[in-house]
Amino acid sequence: MEGSYKLVWFVPAAHLRSTRDAVFAAGAGWIGNYSRCSWATFGEGTFRGGEGTTPSVGEAGHDVTVAEYRVETVVPAAKLEAVVAALRRAHPYEEPAIDVYERIEP
Repeated sequence: MEGSYKLVWFVPAAHLRSTRDAVFAAGAGWIGNYSRCSWATFGEGTFRGGEGTTPSVGEAGHDVTVAEYRVETVVPAAKLEAVVAALRRAHPYEEPAIDVYERIEP
């Protein structure tokens, strides 16, 4: 059995569907015979863009609070690089917050 990863990202509601669609098209979201599996929770993200940044929300040098979803899905090890690349292309942020965790399979 090949390994797998948990992919987590944070995204504004307007881009929730497009980022999910991108990672699913690249091979993420399969659990057994079920496809497009994910989990999302709603919350609040904060940031301040530094010098030379061009944030898609707010203005560089100012504190910004954004209503965002935390989205999680599973990714087979062999598809991780392609899935993360697809997510980066679909994501609206200049520097998206993306976490990858190795899964321990039973």
